[in-house]
Amino acid sequence: MFTHAFTGIPVTDIDGAVDWYARLIGRPPDLIPNEDEAAWQLTDSAWIYVEVDQARAGTGLHALMVDALDAFVAEVAGRGVSVSLEKTGDGLRFALITDPYGNELKVARPPE
Repeated sequence: MFTHAFTGIPVTDIDGAVDWYARLIGRPPDLIPNEDEAAWQLTDSAWIYVEVDQARAGTGLHALMVDALDAFVAEVAGRGVSVSLEKTGDGLRFALITDPYGNELKVARPPE
């Protein structure tokens, strides 16, 4: 049924958000449709975008999956992004990342 995901992250400052998310993702945005938005294509069918939304900034909660969690953590930490490694009750490890606006991103490796 669903074929694509385009998920938004509310922020208060587009320039700061573009800088921070470019460090997280490792490259500049793939699309800047207007002065209040920027988007990155993560896979063939998944995008994230930041959008200035003063009222909702900091309320985002997103989960992303990566092939190699430890490599991802080392890579983003090397670009100056703060990462906290956590575990769920059943032992699943994930990285918890909070952007400068209070939005949370949980990054994990898919279960085997």
